[in-house]
Amino acid sequence: MNDIDWRTWAEQATTGLGLVDSELRLAWLNPSLAEALELGPRRAVGQPLPALLDEPGLAAQAARARGGQHAVHWRDLRIHARRLDASLQPLGPEAFLLEVHVLAEPAGSDSPVSASLRGFAHEVKNPLAGLRGAAQLLQRRVGDADLQALAGMVIAEADRLAALADRLLRHGGASQCAPLNIHAVLERVVALLQAEPAPLVIHQDYDPSLPDLRGDADRLQQLLLNLARNAHEAGARALILRTRAEHGVRVGERVLRTAVRLDVVDDGAGVPAELRDTLFEPLVSGRAEGTGLGLALAREIAHEHGGELRHTGAPGATTFTLWLPLESA
Repeated sequence: MNDIDWRTWAEQATTGLGLVDSELRLAWLNPSLAEALELGPRRAVGQPLPALLDEPGLAAQAARARGGQHAVHWRDLRIHARRLDASLQPLGPEAFLLEVHVLAEPAGSDSPVSASLRGFAHEVKNPLAGLRGAAQLLQRRVGDADLQALAGMVIAEADRLAALADRLLRHGGASQCAPLNIHAVLERVVALLQAEPAPLVIHQDYDPSLPDLRGDADRLQQLLLNLARNAHEAGARALILRTRAEHGVRVGERVLRTAVRLDVVDDGAGVPAELRDTLFEPLVSGRAEGTGLGLALAREIAHEHGGELRHTGAPGATTFTLWLPLESA
């Protein structure tokens, strides 16, 4: 790969990349690294790396890495209220490759998604109370058992959303993790989807041998509902919910020894090509009436659980895959 090729690739990479000279000064960086360090590229070039990363002993560690020709890693650095993982790889005696990954926001932090949701939470509290009251009246007045059950479902969902709003407004958006059966969460999602107008045809392909994992059932339910409703809005008529156990799954810089893999596969129109690189960013939507928060929130919930959410596929076979760790169950 020639000089022009690697620079073109590196400029477009979503991982923060930089070249560091023998004096540990930043000689070049891509836009992702400039964003992670909250520095303009021109201002960053020439800056000493120990000052940028604020890591004691960095110079000594870099010298040892250069002598042994091995990478040195730093975990969970705090830079401008962001959490970063960084590594420094020797490129011969005169230079290093710096690689930086921005981690998920810590629980309770003011991430763009949670900040947007807290504003929204103020607006939904009163409508939720009205919705719950109307459902209670309906449940008491109808004689049909099926209609009473549907009204009960509305009440339960209103209570769940009100609890989520309360947590956001208290600035306590952290997941409330406890042992749970992922299939019980999926069955609740299926029941809610089948109660909607023009429900999706849902195929369930579960691995019944999966053990319990630790998670927040309400948050995971919200994640899965967001994926299913996005599929419906993309024209899907059928949905496959599939669970499996997988080993050695890489999530960022970590490798999960054992993980639950949960696939949500739909036959809708798929993700527009121009949105694939920014699909999980807040306020990105393929629909004029969309809020652009559903998938951003879904990935944030996955990160809260130590997992990951990814997208693959094509129109007619769009797949969102959620990995959740089993080690801590």
